[in-house]
Amino acid sequence: MIVTAEISEVRLTRWAAPAATWGLVPTMGYLHEGHLSLVRRARAENDRLAASIYVNPTQFAPHEDLATYPRDLARDLALLEAEGVDLVFTPGDEVMYPAGFQTYVQVEQLTRPLEGASRPTHFRGVTTVVAKLFNVIQPTRAYFGQKDAQQSVVIRRMAADLNFNVEVIVCPIVREADGLAMSSRNARLTPEQRQQASVLHEALYTAMTALLDGEQDGDALRAIMGQTVQTRSLARLDYASAADPLTLQELSQVRGDVLFSLAVFFGNVRLIDNLLVTR
Repeated sequence: MIVTAEISEVRLTRWAAPAATWGLVPTMGYLHEGHLSLVRRARAENDRLAASIYVNPTQFAPHEDLATYPRDLARDLALLEAEGVDLVFTPGDEVMYPAGFQTYVQVEQLTRPLEGASRPTHFRGVTTVVAKLFNVIQPTRAYFGQKDAQQSVVIRRMAADLNFNVEVIVCPIVREADGLAMSSRNARLTPEQRQQASVLHEALYTAMTALLDGEQDGDALRAIMGQTVQTRSLARLDYASAADPLTLQELSQVRGDVLFSLAVFFGNVRLIDNLLVTR
């Protein structure tokens, strides 16, 4: 497995066998089974496999958890090597954002609701770094998790709008036994917070059950999620959403497909989750 922080070495490795198909799994490290599920699918569907490990500062606001975001590069590299990854790109800030950097990628409407409303600078950082990774590695396919549902919609729009020659593949959420979506941030929860964090999954399924029982009012479904979150003393709701899965606009009446999503704080740890219901 080749591990490098240098763009030139990435490109040399990538184009050593021009006819080979390449999969890419972009990560911010501190890998868990959710990441590894993406790696395994990418390994199965491509001749070669690249992963990136980079905690991207431009997708964090000044008050967010960049400094405390968990990191363990040696462990991550061991996990990736065990999965048969061919190339790991581990750039530093000086590589991704060199002196004088001033060019950013912005997807307009899709980034405004949901996460964008709570974190208005977030997606500009995400789309910029992903565009750079697509340009540096030039993968055949890139793999993302459904847990970051809005991110997946945004990246697919960016790839289409900018004519990136890459297939964006979104893979299912991997969950803990109690339903909590796997996330690197879960490691920062206290034991009591961790016990209560399964409420995100519970809220989503409560809304889905209400929908399948005949409740179609969007406000009512959003309220159901919020009320469920409030049953846990340590949970603080940021938002609850019942939105169109393609436009991400809130639905007043749910008559077709719907993306239920929510963000919840446990202390300073902010968790997100979602459930796509197709009908």
